[in-house]
Amino acid sequence: MYYPSKLRSAVAALLFVAGIVAAFQAGYFGKEILVEIALYALLALSLDFLAGFGGMVSLGHAAFYGIGGYAYVILSMQAGVPPLAAMGLALVPCFAAGWLLGIVTSKVRGIFYIMATLAFGQMIYVFTFQNRMLGGSDGIAGVPRIDLSAIGIDMNDPSIFACAVVVATGLVYLVFSRILTSSFGRTLVGLHRNENRMRALGLSVRWYKAMASALAGTAAGFAGTIAAQHTMFVSPGMMDWTTSGEVLIMVILGGLETLIGPIVGAAFVVLLKHEISEFTNHWHFFIGVFLIVAILAGGKGLYGSLEAGVARLTRKKPVADDASDAAPAETPEAGNA
Repeated sequence: MYYPSKLRSAVAALLFVAGIVAAFQAGYFGKEILVEIALYALLALSLDFLAGFGGMVSLGHAAFYGIGGYAYVILSMQAGVPPLAAMGLALVPCFAAGWLLGIVTSKVRGIFYIMATLAFGQMIYVFTFQNRMLGGSDGIAGVPRIDLSAIGIDMNDPSIFACAVVVATGLVYLVFSRILTSSFGRTLVGLHRNENRMRALGLSVRWYKAMASALAGTAAGFAGTIAAQHTMFVSPGMMDWTTSGEVLIMVILGGLETLIGPIVGAAFVVLLKHEISEFTNHWHFFIGVFLIVAILAGGKGLYGSLEAGVARLTRKKPVADDASDAAPAETPEAGNA
């Protein structure tokens, strides 16, 4: 069950402030890394909502990332829709695709759900890869950024753009946090814990799963619209299954079912990747080592381990001389009597 603890709020505030400071203080390369972290954090947040709290582990999550990017490109470059409006309208097909996937896969669980989402992601990938109208394997370049010059904001400024992406990530985190504390969020967690019991209570399991998939897909698509503007380029590589796997690793390393943990995991993986790649191209090996260690250590991830450690330190010890609240232990003689 998700609960907005003081530690989670403090870590979220610390990461947000660090991101804003880095957006204006870091060099150009540092700003690029910051945007990459924020985009992966958006993807990881949405996947944690679906997999951590909903129990629906997906290997096709990157498909929504690509759908959002390509929908933004089609609307802004081919349909002539203003970029800001195109960014909002691009979320519609993401929501629809997520809802449809949730409906179709509502009765499957575990490995069968994973394989179904993998198949969905690869279908979208192959369709885009072979479609010449979408640029095929070459992708589409020259993607415009939203124009906020009317309010004095230049989105072509690397600092402003990086700051905007960090703010967008923070807003998505707040939205998911609010959803998880609502009745919908509690019901979603209940479905994860015991689906049969929730079904026996008369709840529409299919509707809840479809809505969770649609919300997660919309958030991933939102990240895709930003990614398209960041690189000013989209390609089928955005929706490859390896991207989904990488995001899932970030969720596990950061802490599954914590919401803030995936952000920590995204920052950890991206920074580690860039640091290790200076010495070797086999940075995946080291990520794999950290993943194995994280799983063997209990599977709580970086933030999950921090939260567990703080909980142990702050746990109140029972008062030994307070016998009034303690029930007397049953002796063997009393049990036999």
